Amino acid sequence: MQTNILVLDDEKEIADLVSLYLKNEGYCVHAFYDSEEALEYMKSNSVDLAMLDIMMPKINGFEMCKIIRERYNFPVIMLTAKVEDIDKIQGLSLGADDYITKPFNPLEMVARVKAQLRRYQTYNALTENVNVIDFKGLIINNDSHQATLYDQPLNLTPIEFSILWYLCKNRGRVVSSEELFEAVWQEKYFDSNNTVMVHIRRLREKMKEPARNPKFIKTVWGVGYKIEK
Repeated sequence: MQTNILVLDDEKEIADLVSLYLKNEGYCVHAFYDSEEALEYMKSNSVDLAMLDIMMPKINGFEMCKIIRERYNFPVIMLTAKVEDIDKIQGLSLGADDYITKPFNPLEMVARVKAQLRRYQTYNALTENVNVIDFKGLIINNDSHQATLYDQPLNLTPIEFSILWYLCKNRGRVVSSEELFEAVWQEKYFDSNNTVMVHIRRLREKMKEPARNPKFIKTVWGVGYKIEK
């Protein structure tokens, strides 16, 4: 599966240079020169690592880092021309994982990206082992049967929790209504059974998902439901 890296820098030359070196390493890179566009992208797309320039107009890198940390757990590397220790401390205290000062050695930059991705992938592997999924601001713990979305608790019934857990565990593929029903209810599914549809609708309501374009639980018409990776 391809690794998605978001690069945000209002200096197009820098963003393009970073993108070039990372693409040469086989990463899928999405470069943005505007903070608001980058935030919109993150709402509906999976990101494995973000590189943020601090001196951005509208929403600066520090503010971007704070927003990201409220919703996601992927690594954040700050890019800046500033060299003062206080700026580094501020970035790290907001949740940044690393700090690269301009001008930088592109090969060192790539090495730092690889190091952060290794740490992130190891962390995700460990969370899978302890029955915790942390995904796009959704944290679901199968041991405690608790779920939060953007740090707000979701008041789910046992059935709703089981549906969400099963879809999250199988994210990236379409789960048919029949498979979902038999996995959660442990009963034989009948074609006329609309139980799954009703519970999916209630689950979306509790997650404040828009009916037409939900972020998490997608309907694949005539097939079933899917949570994108």
